[in-house]
Amino acid sequence: MQAFSTQFTLSREYLAECFDQTSPLEKKSAFKKWFPALLLLAGVALLIFSEQPKVVGSMLIGLAVLELIHLRFKRAWWLTRQMWGRSANSEVKLNVTEQGVETQNPYTKTSLAWSDVDTVIETELGLILVAKAGGRQYLSKSLFPDELVGEMLSKFK
Repeated sequence: MQAFSTQFTLSREYLAECFDQTSPLEKKSAFKKWFPALLLLAGVALLIFSEQPKVVGSMLIGLAVLELIHLRFKRAWWLTRQMWGRSANSEVKLNVTEQGVETQNPYTKTSLAWSDVDTVIETELGLILVAKAGGRQYLSKSLFPDELVGEMLSKFK
C-alpha cells in the first residue's frame, strides 16, 4: 500500500459527515427507547404511591424528559458535544502507511494497525475501519485519492 499523508480540519461539517455516515450502522437497542418510559413510570409511581418528599419522583421525570430530548435531537446533541471538545476545529494530520492509519492533532495521537482492523465498511462518503477490539474510526473518502480507497477496501475483502 502506498504511503499517504494529508491534513484536514476537524470542523462541524466533517463531524456531521462522520455522524451521518456511521449512524445507520449503529446497533439498535430497544432498551434505549424504553429507558425514558421506565424513568417516567418510576417517577410517576413515586409521586403517587410514596409518602416521601416528591424530589426523587420529580428528578426521575426530569431525567425521562431529558432522555427523550436526547433521543429526538441525537445528531445535534452529539455534534454539540463534539464541538465543545478541545479537538474541535483543530488541524488533524492523517498518515496511511503499510503499518496502518495514524491521526494526530494538538491534543491526541491515535494509531490503528492494519493487523488490528477486522473489516472496512464502505459508506457513500467514507470508510469505517472496524477494529478487532470493537472500536470504529471514520475516514472521509474526500481525503484520499481513489486508488488508495480501492487499496484499503481490497485489503479486507
